[in-house]
This record gives sequence, structure tokens and C-alpha cells, in this order.
Amino acid sequence: MTDPLVTISTGTLRGLRRPGSLAFLGIPFAAAPIGENRFAAPQPVTPWDGVRDATAYGPTPQRGDTGITLIPEPSVPGDATLNVNVFTPPETDAATASPVLVWIHGGGYISGSPASPWYDGDTFARAGIVVVTLSYRLGFDGFGAIEGAASNRGVRDWIAALEWVQQNIAAFGGDPSRVTIGGQSAGGGAVLTLLGMPSAQHLFSAAWSISGALGDVPLDEARARGARLAAAAGVSADRDGFASVPEERLHALQSTIELAPHRGRLAPLREMIAERAWGPAVDGELLHTDTPTSIASGVGADKPLLIGSTADEFTMVTDSFAHKLRLVPAWLALAALGLDRRRRRAYLRDNPGPRAKGTAAVLGRYVTDRVFGALVPRVADARRSAAQTWAYRFTWPSPTIGWACHCLDVPFWFGRLEADGVARIAGTNPPASLAERMHATAVAFIRDHSTAWTPWSEAPGTTQVFDLDSPVVEDGYAGTAALL
Repeated sequence: MTDPLVTISTGTLRGLRRPGSLAFLGIPFAAAPIGENRFAAPQPVTPWDGVRDATAYGPTPQRGDTGITLIPEPSVPGDATLNVNVFTPPETDAATASPVLVWIHGGGYISGSPASPWYDGDTFARAGIVVVTLSYRLGFDGFGAIEGAASNRGVRDWIAALEWVQQNIAAFGGDPSRVTIGGQSAGGGAVLTLLGMPSAQHLFSAAWSISGALGDVPLDEARARGARLAAAAGVSADRDGFASVPEERLHALQSTIELAPHRGRLAPLREMIAERAWGPAVDGELLHTDTPTSIASGVGADKPLLIGSTADEFTMVTDSFAHKLRLVPAWLALAALGLDRRRRRAYLRDNPGPRAKGTAAVLGRYVTDRVFGALVPRVADARRSAAQTWAYRFTWPSPTIGWACHCLDVPFWFGRLEADGVARIAGTNPPASLAERMHATAVAFIRDHSTAWTPWSEAPGTTQVFDLDSPVVEDGYAGTAALL
């Protein structure tokens, strides 16, 4: 059987034919961000002659070996790091174009890769959905404030990739008017950032945020961090100065720029709940205010939203020093993390489950809620009068880690329990029925912009719990009330 060919605005592509789906990998949506294009907004791709091979993942902005991570996200060397991967049903019909999922990977805005086997769109393609996974510049390259350079370059990369989808997805059988943006962790934060961005509204029709973590870095702080990085590199804090620093050295230096010194046994938790060093900045151009405020003002009000988190995203971290906390009262530990008396009393009252398991469990849940959990009701409440919003909470505990931890739900959503690396986080026999239920939920939302349970916008608090027994509860995020 012949390899599939597709012609897009910049030329013809040769992809892969697989059982049940087609794949077109490493397609450039912008020119390589090197030379004059380094620290610039994404630039147009030069068209090519002949047929371009699209059978292997393209270069990634993530560099080098990142070691073992929760989601296996390989680095691919090369300069042309701004690319997309497209997964389609094997047969397409222009008269019945398919809905589209555009997936934005996570990694704290400093790492991550669209080449993960967990993000392979085969299962969605089998369900009649076209999937696009995209790359974007990371860390300081993507989000650092630089005098004389485009702001929020990583955000501009998201927008450029979505513009590419609008222009080219019909060639793959996709419907540009039915685009759902989805992502997890920093990718889920990217979804919310785009949802609250006035200039991005024409690029998608629905949003799906999994464990979203926002940037929303104040511009003055972004500039201050850039100045600290410039001082560490020994250059001026402008485009010419940073352009004189090799990419590898700048990547190495950016990890040394700390927001504040953190000492003591709770230092790892203070770092986790602190503002991110690198992430979308409120630049006054793309982001006019922080994302929740923008959403509350009505931006994105016409877009259906599916949003949620896992129950204990980072409790596995506090497990590592549980023995050091065994004699420390939970209230005292929360006070050390800056929670005032009134709110910590309310938080402990509202979270009897973690409290019964000890101080480490309370702190793990607190960090989870500070970074991820409380954002769900905050955004959902802000959209009560807008388009429908559905909330979920993933509570199935990993048999290998012990908690419903960060990233554990991703292979369930994608229906890829057999993918490399899943057994390490989900065990050798994860519940297939739960994956079937969650994947079907994702397919229905992408296809119909709806779910099987009552939206938060109609009954505030309503939350679909995903576990072996998956009930719909009246207030799945009641435990975060003290943090709102």
C-alpha cells in the first residue's frame, strides 16, 4: 500500500500509514528560531519543492537527556524546532470534515516534548478525530522578557501553530471551525491562557484543560528575572546581549535563576507554590491581565470548557520526607508555608481525608490545591454566565506511587495504557474500563462540545469523579474553598 501524500500551503508531505490511522510528523509551522529568528516572533516557513518526508518526529525545543520523567518526553536534536505532528483517520472526506484536537504538552514551561508516545493521536484518529501536537519555545527562549525582542515568544508559537491549523487542517480531513485546544499541566495552563486571550479567540471553538498550571508572570518580575540571567551570563539584558550567548549556555544558566532562596525541610514545597520563573508574562500586548481576571471579564465566554485536576498531583513529593514531618502538626506546617490561621483552620476542616493520613499528606494536598485544584473552581465560577463549563476530578490512586498523582490521568484520557512508560506510573494492570470511560468522555467533548454530566455553569460545584466507581458529586472541589 502506498504511503499517504498530503499537499499543504508550503508543499507536499509524505506520511506514515498505520493500522487504523495515518501520521504526518515533524511538519514545520514556522521557520527555525535561529540566527536572526532567535528571540523573534515565529517567522514563515519557506515552501519546498518535491515531496517532504514527514515520517519522523521533528527537532524539539527541549534539549538533551532529561532523565526519567513522569511522562516520557524525548528530546530530538536539530534547529527546526517549531513543528507539528498530525494524526488522522485513514480515510477522510472533505464533505464530512472531522473535529480537531490541538494538543499542547506540559513541562512547567521549561521542558516537555510533543514526541511522547503518550501523545500519539492514533486512538483519537480511530474515533474520527484529527489530532495535532505542537512544539513551542521553552524557558527563557520562549518566555523571558528581552528588550528589543518579541514578548511571549512561546505564546506566539502556540498562536502560529493554531494559525497553521486554520490554514492547513482541511488538507488532512479536519474541520478548522471545530478545533478544541487541549493540554496538561503547563499545557493545560496554555489552554487557559489562550482562552483568556482576546487575540486568539478566532483560532479554536472549545478548550480542555487537564491539571492546568498558569504562568501569568507580572511584566516587571519577568524583566527582573531577565536582568538576573543577563548578569549571570555577563551580557547586557537586551536582544544583542542574549544573542551573543550560545543556546546551550543560556539553557544551563536559566536553571540557576531562583525567585528567592528557600531553606529548610519545606523548601521543595515553597519552590513548588512560588511563581514560575519562566512562563507567559502579562505583557500588555497578548496578555492584558492575569488569565482568571480576563476570563471573568468575559473573554472566551462563547467557548465550552472541560477542566479538572487529579486529587494529589504532588503528594508523592511530600512522601519523600514524611518521616521528617511525623512529629510536626499539620497546622504548623501550613503556617510555615504562609497560610494564615483562619484559612488553615478552614482548610484542615475541609480536608479530613488527608488530615487522617498525616502532615505529609496534608501538605501534598495543599500544594496540589494551591497550584492546580483551586484554579478549577476559580475559573468555573468566573464562567457561570458564559458558555458551559464541565469539571472533573481524577482520584484513582497509582498502585506504584500510591496517589492520584500528576500526569497519571494522561494515558487514560488518550486511551494509551499500553504506551511505553505507563506501567511505571500506573502499574502493570491499570483499569481498562476507566480508560475507556475517560477516552469516550474526551471524544464526546471534542466531537460534540458536551459531556454526560451537568455543567458547573448550571449547577455550581457539580464534578465528575473518575475512579473505579465514577460518581458525579455535588462539590468535587469543596476542599479548596479556603484557598479561593
